[in-house]
Amino acid sequence: MVVVLIAVPLSLGIAMASGAPLGAGLVAAGVGGVVAALLGGTPLQVTGPAAGLTFVVAELVTRYGWKATCTITAAAGVVQVGLGALRVGRAALAIPPAVVHGMVAGIGVIIVAAQLHVVLGGQPSGSAIDNLLGLPGRLVDHPPAELALGTLTIALLVAWPRVPRPLRLVPGPLAAVLLPALVATALSADVVYVDLPRDVLSAPGLTGLPGGAWIDVALAVLTVALVASVESLLSAAAIDRMSSGPRARLDRELVGQGTANLASGLLGGMPVTGVMVRSAANVQAGARSRASAALHGIWILLLAGLAGDLLAGLAGHVPLSVLGALLVTIGVRMIAGTHIRRVHVHGELAGYLVTAAGVVLFGLVEGVALGIAAAVALSLHRLSRAHVAVRTAGPAHQVRISGRLTFLGVPRITRALAMVPVGSQVELELALDYLDHAGRDALESWWTRHEQSGGSVRRRPPAA
Repeated sequence: MVVVLIAVPLSLGIAMASGAPLGAGLVAAGVGGVVAALLGGTPLQVTGPAAGLTFVVAELVTRYGWKATCTITAAAGVVQVGLGALRVGRAALAIPPAVVHGMVAGIGVIIVAAQLHVVLGGQPSGSAIDNLLGLPGRLVDHPPAELALGTLTIALLVAWPRVPRPLRLVPGPLAAVLLPALVATALSADVVYVDLPRDVLSAPGLTGLPGGAWIDVALAVLTVALVASVESLLSAAAIDRMSSGPRARLDRELVGQGTANLASGLLGGMPVTGVMVRSAANVQAGARSRASAALHGIWILLLAGLAGDLLAGLAGHVPLSVLGALLVTIGVRMIAGTHIRRVHVHGELAGYLVTAAGVVLFGLVEGVALGIAAAVALSLHRLSRAHVAVRTAGPAHQVRISGRLTFLGVPRITRALAMVPVGSQVELELALDYLDHAGRDALESWWTRHEQSGGSVRRRPPAA
């Protein structure tokens, strides 16, 4: 029940940000929650629509329409099942964490830029850059009631962890939606409210393959499948660290997530992934088995199906700016300072920044590709980096070369050795982890030239 109270407002907000029907968020949370819980390999993981796919779904809805997006979601589920059957679950974790965190941060920037327009009483455009550039103008001309309600929502989300413990029994996202909604209703605020259909669980009916080139459709299917898979597997790995229960079976988790996406797409829902926020709440609330995640989905389906009129009536009192503010907070948290500090400590900040900027400027696939290219370039730089230290010790010059000397490091080594005086005595210490043919040739050539010029080179063993 704790997860249900968190999942309902988040699912509605993510559906709104994606340009999908609001009911599609509840269908995805209900169907995905049940199917993935029963078939997945991570018992305590909760599945539903995730903010990480918001940008992808929004692009698909704009390009192909909602019904075709459901088809793409179902097809992506089939791809995920295939990946799980091929037992490539752990291979997805080979993507550098800096790239994954950068992708999430870039999506967070896009969500924040778009939903700030909603908080300010406007409508976001389809371009993240246009949304960012349009914010100053929106700040100048905005309805004050929308901004006040959105600000109240953000303040509640920030302050809720510090309220007295009895109040914290109510999940923060639920309180941040209900309290501003009560204020808006009490004041009869002139704002735009959520319009949730009463037949939430009605399937849209599939329309076959989306229009356009088949290669574009295939790329869209693969994008949804890969992003959903990576996010689910990373969440599963994190849940493993949080709990002492059964360990995650990643290949089975892929099959469960793929089946959930297949079912969600066929029934008119959004793409789903394992969601860290809901999963963490599930663990912290005392979950012990997959029954809690499955019951979360069942409760949502019952709420949407049996109490559709009641739910639509309640949602009709929630201002759109409140859901927008909820998503702004989610987007800001996706740009996590802890992740930035962590990748900086490990020297991977460049890959993080390249990925985030690429996602914002060019798109999700392009941003991730740029991030992976940056990570590969950084790894090659590290693998080929050799350190040279030259110092004088009495009549001799001590030269120490350490690290990995490959053809990429030959110019740097050659410049350093050229600084050794001609005809001098040299004590050479090679503390190399790896030496390729080009590096060996460069060292032997310098050694030969130095001795021919009247100098001497004595090899000494590396220091312990």
